[in-house]
Amino acid sequence: MIHDGASGALHALDTRIASCRACPRLVAWREEAARVKRAAFADEEYWARPVPGFGPQDARLLVLGLAPAAHGGNRTGRMFTGDRSGDVLFHAFHGVGLANLAQPLAPGDGLRLLGTRVTAPVHCAPPQNKPTPRERDTCRHWLAEELALLRPTVRAVVILGAFGWQAALPAFAEAAWTVPRPRPRFGHGAVVRLAAHDGGPPLDVFGCYHVSQRNTFTGLLTPAMLRTVLRNAGRAAGLDVTEE
Repeated sequence: MIHDGASGALHALDTRIASCRACPRLVAWREEAARVKRAAFADEEYWARPVPGFGPQDARLLVLGLAPAAHGGNRTGRMFTGDRSGDVLFHAFHGVGLANLAQPLAPGDGLRLLGTRVTAPVHCAPPQNKPTPRERDTCRHWLAEELALLRPTVRAVVILGAFGWQAALPAFAEAAWTVPRPRPRFGHGAVVRLAAHDGGPPLDVFGCYHVSQRNTFTGLLTPAMLRTVLRNAGRAAGLDVTEE
């Protein structure tokens, strides 16, 4: 089982993503991390495959990161679980009413995202958390397909970090929305409304600093800042978020 909450075409997409071997460097790295392992996880079997998105098929809010962590999502097989960055994100999700657990660990723990789905523009763990531009572009079609399948319900997207912002804009254009030129610039708290070119509703895109340890440990991104962006995006998506 790849993850809870998907069915039909979205589940089929996730299955295809999990079988991808398009980028040799990423395939080698994700599998090497699973062989070497981190000492704390020495007895665990790593997922060591591309990590698909996670969340309900009728999500109104999409949260977009960068890529799975070598000993986080690459280990658990579920986006943003099993590492400190994910802990920060899910604690914020829980705090604003978008998840039922504050610190999920691995599939089978009962985690449910509420009206929200989490994904990434690159589905394999990259060395030093840095995909190459070619790897980013090779993976883009998966995100475009995921956006197209979420099109009936998704109304807002939170993008964590400048890499995700740059990777996502072309995918939005491929899926259903018009990206203005010059392209909107990333910034924490940035909000851009993308008009639809398919006659449907627009998409509100929110920028947020990434939940990396570098950002959270230095205070560049605080829990309050993250919760504020999630609340604003949740409201834009029509979700029932909790207040401070």
